[in-house]
Amino acid sequence: MALDSFALSTYLHGASQTGYEIFGAHLCREDGQEGARFTVYAPNAARVELIGAFNDWNGWGMKREGSGVWSAFVGGAKAGDLYKYRITTADGEVYDRADPFAFSCERRPNTASIVCGMEGFSWGDGAWMEKREKNYNAPLNIYEVHAGSWKQKNALEDGRFLNYEELAAELIPYVREMGYTHIELMPLTEYPFDGSWGYQVTGYFAPTSRYGTPEQLMRLIDACHQAGIGVILDFVPLHFVRDFFALHLFDGGFLYESDFEDRRYSQWGTALFDFTKPHVLSFLMSSIDFWLSRYHFDGVRYDAVSNLLYHDGDPGRGVNEAGVWFLRSCNFAISQRHPTAMLIAEDSSECLKVTAPVVYGGMGFDYKWSLGWMHDTLDYFALPPLDRERHRGKFVHSMSYFYQDIFILPFSHDEVVHGKRTIIDKLYGDYGQKFDQLRCLYLYMMTHPGKKLNFMGNELAEFKEWDEDQELGWNLLTYPAHDAFWRYFRRLQHLYREEKTLFQEDYNAMGFRWVDQGERYPALFAYERSTLDEKIYVVLNLSDRPAHNYMLGVGRPGEYEVLLDTAEPQYGGKGSMEKVLRTKERGPIQCGVDLMMQPFSGCMIKAK
Repeated sequence: MALDSFALSTYLHGASQTGYEIFGAHLCREDGQEGARFTVYAPNAARVELIGAFNDWNGWGMKREGSGVWSAFVGGAKAGDLYKYRITTADGEVYDRADPFAFSCERRPNTASIVCGMEGFSWGDGAWMEKREKNYNAPLNIYEVHAGSWKQKNALEDGRFLNYEELAAELIPYVREMGYTHIELMPLTEYPFDGSWGYQVTGYFAPTSRYGTPEQLMRLIDACHQAGIGVILDFVPLHFVRDFFALHLFDGGFLYESDFEDRRYSQWGTALFDFTKPHVLSFLMSSIDFWLSRYHFDGVRYDAVSNLLYHDGDPGRGVNEAGVWFLRSCNFAISQRHPTAMLIAEDSSECLKVTAPVVYGGMGFDYKWSLGWMHDTLDYFALPPLDRERHRGKFVHSMSYFYQDIFILPFSHDEVVHGKRTIIDKLYGDYGQKFDQLRCLYLYMMTHPGKKLNFMGNELAEFKEWDEDQELGWNLLTYPAHDAFWRYFRRLQHLYREEKTLFQEDYNAMGFRWVDQGERYPALFAYERSTLDEKIYVVLNLSDRPAHNYMLGVGRPGEYEVLLDTAEPQYGGKGSMEKVLRTKERGPIQCGVDLMMQPFSGCMIKAK
């Protein structure tokens, strides 16, 4: 079977999103014989041989098809067969390599690729895929999950992980109960070291075998979709691991990394992709398309985008022109092929127009993590109450730039590891005060404009930092304070989905208005969220003193109901306000409702 010359040329010129249809191992029939065709790009190699279970790991020479592409058909090769490429470099050295386009891999520490048919799975998510959208005017509440440590079966090294189907059986009901709309899975692209959490990749087209087979992952995603839950993949486009069986020095030359040593390696000890090489663009665009097309992921979160925008993520070192070209080329092409899939940037820079369309000079992302909001908010909640008056700018600053990009508010895995302490442990105060403030923190998060993301365990009020070797501390729910917070968190997330004012006008400046920026009481804030026909008011007393008879200005007279009060005893509070409030006159054209705000408390109210 001749290779498609047009498709191959498109790949080599950096414009392909479907390189996985050319390269890798494909089951097929040639000259009346069932088998598999193996194709690999290794332009610097003097010779490439195919080794595997089908030839007792004895090298069979592959034919050079031109332009550095090597190919061979193996009659009788079947799904499940192990294989590698044995590459002889121009210097005469011989190395065995995994297939860069392998669709399945051996479980670590073994490194062979596995022949895998990709066409046999029968999807049942047609209704979901038909109605899927980018959720700009819909609730988007993401649960970030590390598949290996959400829950575990036991403490044994080779038996502790739930497989993809076992994870589905437990995770999907939990996500529905808690009110999340989407799951974001930390990188599942194959990787060798558990402690990297998937961020040092060896297989860009293979789901990690730690948790099972490709078909089992498809079943997980299909089950999520049938349950009304979206699934987002965390993806690493910047760099790859330097383990010598994978992409690093793949064919004896610098095929995927830079020819220049000072641009070759990252601060994490990994190798950087060289985006000046057209085939690298095609390789990564094809990987993203592969996960969206073959696995039906609903979005992709790009890791470390600031390093793609600037050299080493530092604006002082200049714009990374090649990285910017990759982002614009990739996002434009992927958005054309998958118009309802979400492209999300984890970007710590202040680069403008990250979420603007490419045709308007932007980077083409649909969303950007608001890391500025995250840092300012956590810094503010860590302050002693007496210092909060001087630093209230940290609390209100986010709305001064919110409409410059399309933001997601994240409390991710990065905030609960490496000595940073967990979310609750970052907050000011003693044990009880921390819980009081945690309820306020999440009321603020879930009612602030922007979509939401929380790492697993945040809902448990974990004091212990995340450890990828152990499951979450589910036993915390036997403790009253943690159980009360978990129930509060669940109720808050369901309110977020039920009240359209909290999501429908997220990116319309008319949908948010400050009522009180702390002018009357230090550390007491109030704001309004609205649509054309509804309004919700949020009040937060972030001081350690009660606010008696606080008059909240509202838009119309009548009765108001308290949708949520963080001080309710059922949530661990010290006493709640009346459930129904009546307005009082407040000048000739305004009215208000009287509130008695407990220390470190908040409430959400709405006209009845």
